[in-house]
Amino acid sequence: MDTEVKIFSTMNTTKIKSSLEVMKKKLKEEEKEAMEKVTVDTVREERHVAPAHYSMKIDSFSLLSEMVDNSYESREFEASGYKWKLVLYPNGDKSRNGDGYISLYLVMADTTGFSPGWEINAIFKLFVHDQLQDKYLTIGDGRLKRFSAIKNKWGFPQMLSLSIFNNASNGYLIGDSCVFGVEVFVIKNEGKGEHFSMIKDPSGGTFTWEVQKFSELTKEFYYSQVYLAGQHQWKLKLFPNGHMEQRGKHLSLYLGLDDCTKFHAGWKLFVEFTLRIRDQVRSHHHEKTIRKWFSASEDDWGLTSFISLTEIKNQSNNFVVNDSLIVEGVLNRLSVLKDFDGASLIRK
Repeated sequence: MDTEVKIFSTMNTTKIKSSLEVMKKKLKEEEKEAMEKVTVDTVREERHVAPAHYSMKIDSFSLLSEMVDNSYESREFEASGYKWKLVLYPNGDKSRNGDGYISLYLVMADTTGFSPGWEINAIFKLFVHDQLQDKYLTIGDGRLKRFSAIKNKWGFPQMLSLSIFNNASNGYLIGDSCVFGVEVFVIKNEGKGEHFSMIKDPSGGTFTWEVQKFSELTKEFYYSQVYLAGQHQWKLKLFPNGHMEQRGKHLSLYLGLDDCTKFHAGWKLFVEFTLRIRDQVRSHHHEKTIRKWFSASEDDWGLTSFISLTEIKNQSNNFVVNDSLIVEGVLNRLSVLKDFDGASLIRK
């Protein structure tokens, strides 16, 4: 008889445990379904870091939900240079379909001194603390919200289902105590930026330099006169007997920017240019096109091996006629960089 009772008792306990597991599983599924019913745009994430700007701890939450007719407002707090409040609806904001949910909003609190038509653009996240795992559920949608005199309150009427919130196993309401929080980041347009554009074939962009008595040149390099084109000053630099490792082998030719000191720090200028030695009889010119960024640290560009000295001296090429060499630089494309307000970056 004792054995029969023991067996029955064990079987009964097993059935009860099994039923409890089924009920728990069903409850979890219902909670998950409730989560999924919240707007699709709402992003829910978990993290261990507390909210950066403000936290609101509530003890005796059940008493608060019984006492307040509608909502509870936090004290004013400052974040991102402005004053805000959290507004909590413990029984849900029924006017916005929040019945059965915790509703939580961020409100701009103090707009004294704001100009008419003011607008503040901000991105924010709301928080609820999981006290069992010591982590936070964050709720946001990643979208910029425009706070204004017409609409100074944004948030989530269906922030968290009350069935999920009230279930102690989720950790949000423990010992009738809970913690909410917020992070808010204001997007300020300071009007800073740049406007980049390109000019094709700028006016005055062809520089012709006649180098006379070419055979008598003895210096390592020579500069042309300064040319003005595209609001910049340019000059050509010629190494008649070659530069660096090409000395004695090739003629070296460069285009230089002569007014780099007039530009602000970090300035740069994109240039597509052609360097040319003219064939003075048949127009079979020798030329190379180069694309480079000019800056204060790199104010000239060209080729050390622009053309071999053998080709220069070959009379059939007609590069040197009557001991005169004609060098050209042509600006094909030139960048223009200005501030957003249209101000040039050139110092006057």
